[in-house]
Amino acid sequence: MKKLSVIGLVSHREALMEKLMALGAVEITDQEEKLGDDRWKQMVKRDADERTVSEYEGRIAKVSQALDVIDKYGTQKKPLLHTRKPITFPDFKKALEDERSIEEKVGLINSLSARLAELSGAINKTETLKMSLEPWREYDIPLEEQGTKTTDLFLCVAPASADVNLFMKGLEDKVPASLIRLVASDAEQHYFYILSAKTERSFIDEIFRECGFSKIQFSDLSGTVKENIEALEKKSDELAEEKLGIEDTIRSHEVDKQSLELFYDKLIIHRDRADIRQNLLVTESAFSFDGWFPARAESRVSSLLSEMGCYFEIEDPAKGEDTPVLLLNGSFSTAFEAITRLYALPDSRAIDATPYFSLSYAVFFGMMLGDGAYGIIMAVITGLILKKYKLEGMKYRMVKLFFYCGISTAFFGALFGGWFGDIVTVAGKTFFNVDITVPPIWFNPLDDPMKLLIFCFIIGGIHIFIGMGLSAWLSIKDGRPLDAVFDVGLWYLLLIGATLLLIGVIPDVAKWMAIIGAVGILLTAGRNKKGIGKIIGGLGSLYGITGYLSDVLSYSRLLALGLASSVIASVVNTMGSFGGSGIKGVVLMTFAFVVGHTYNFAINGLGSFVHSCRLQYVEFFGKFYESGGEAFQPFGENTKYVDILREEN
Repeated sequence: MKKLSVIGLVSHREALMEKLMALGAVEITDQEEKLGDDRWKQMVKRDADERTVSEYEGRIAKVSQALDVIDKYGTQKKPLLHTRKPITFPDFKKALEDERSIEEKVGLINSLSARLAELSGAINKTETLKMSLEPWREYDIPLEEQGTKTTDLFLCVAPASADVNLFMKGLEDKVPASLIRLVASDAEQHYFYILSAKTERSFIDEIFRECGFSKIQFSDLSGTVKENIEALEKKSDELAEEKLGIEDTIRSHEVDKQSLELFYDKLIIHRDRADIRQNLLVTESAFSFDGWFPARAESRVSSLLSEMGCYFEIEDPAKGEDTPVLLLNGSFSTAFEAITRLYALPDSRAIDATPYFSLSYAVFFGMMLGDGAYGIIMAVITGLILKKYKLEGMKYRMVKLFFYCGISTAFFGALFGGWFGDIVTVAGKTFFNVDITVPPIWFNPLDDPMKLLIFCFIIGGIHIFIGMGLSAWLSIKDGRPLDAVFDVGLWYLLLIGATLLLIGVIPDVAKWMAIIGAVGILLTAGRNKKGIGKIIGGLGSLYGITGYLSDVLSYSRLLALGLASSVIASVVNTMGSFGGSGIKGVVLMTFAFVVGHTYNFAINGLGSFVHSCRLQYVEFFGKFYESGGEAFQPFGENTKYVDILREEN
């Protein structure tokens, strides 16, 4: 990273911000520290434009809402993966020449959406009222009739658990001047109407309370229940018809979707351009800002600032100064940046671990999934996605990561002889009564697991030694070569010597390597401590050999997961063969094959991903990795729907 300080004329500010955004290579940093300095505070102020930002936010929200409405009611199929469509800058400008027309369409679509919401509410209200009237369909007295001068007419409901006959008889006995009729009953309630003398109202109310009855009123309705239900059905049909018409109108605006997307992205660009001004300091005639940019973009940044007549200084960061972190790797390692980012970005003063573990990650994944057919399927699917879609960012890295892991899985599947487990052997024996095998290029782990376990320990040891080597390199880079010798070199001697002694190779040399390494660690590990700590430090550090042993043993998971994948695949194939060679057997084998191998592929693919990460994060990163970096966030065109192509880029 390079550090940038810029001063320019206010009259050139907007043009410079536009060109810097198009360049997309400079991160403009916050100026809070300068504003806390009394000398700066007297000369400058923050160039904030919150009102403009707020206005753009409001317009963006309206366009976003209109696009959501089109997606909801439109007929176009959504793509499997969202990608930005490339468009040249002249075409982008030309498509947005008539902004007023586009905003009018946005307003129209949103008003149609609002009307749809009103209609949905009205339909729900109508249907609810209709449902409440339905039990009273046979009640033929107009609803506005609630009695005469001397009588009361009640509509009431009783719980379904109530004894209807007992209640009706009891009411007639206690209140002779009354008439009760059951209109309808359903699973929840009984529906009555009661006609009684007004003088008996207190008795009626008392009986209602005792029996848990409730009065019902339809005070806003007139006419019979049937008439009201028919009117509500007609109204509901009219509302539904209007709703369908509005939905058709919204669908007719699908042709405007692209222009709305372009307009959305333009508003995003202008919003971000207004928002970044809070990181600028201004006087009446000048502005200034500080920032960072990648060293490889220096010529373009310098040319642009010179063209805009700015005064600027470019310098290297001070020793120990925090800088933004941008990971730059080759085509292969770029995919594995996804794993680094899932953990944490490296500290700006440390190193990017990605190129050092990329190959080992693919190898570990392939060994654990370990089936050639699974690997081919994974590589083909992800390869087609990469070819069909122009993916960006984390999405691109993850898909490409699984593409390489698929190739690795196919490779190790061929080495170990796994092709949907042993499906060829099982199918040949079951349906054709012939012995067919696909021999492994190397060996079958199920037949010789110890051989694979030893191989796992070997590549695990190499993996750990690479991490230790990176730790030594960082010590040398920081001007501490003795730390590299004492903290890494002596451990190399001890571990290599102990390993050679264990396997019986050059025992005399190995013995002295182990002794020199162990004694050296005892004498030097506590060198930075005082007093008794120098001795205790050496003993404690030497005890760390148990940690290295556990680290190496962790790589046995490569064997465990590889065997799990193979065994599950074999069990699935065996279960599929239970149906024999007839039609029943074909159906059972097909079902077991599709369901079983899909499950095996999914669960062991997930396990391979997780445990490959675990080996990197714990066994490898733990030896040297320093995290805590802040991602480089250049001021650029963070569009959602289109990727604007500019000739100068």
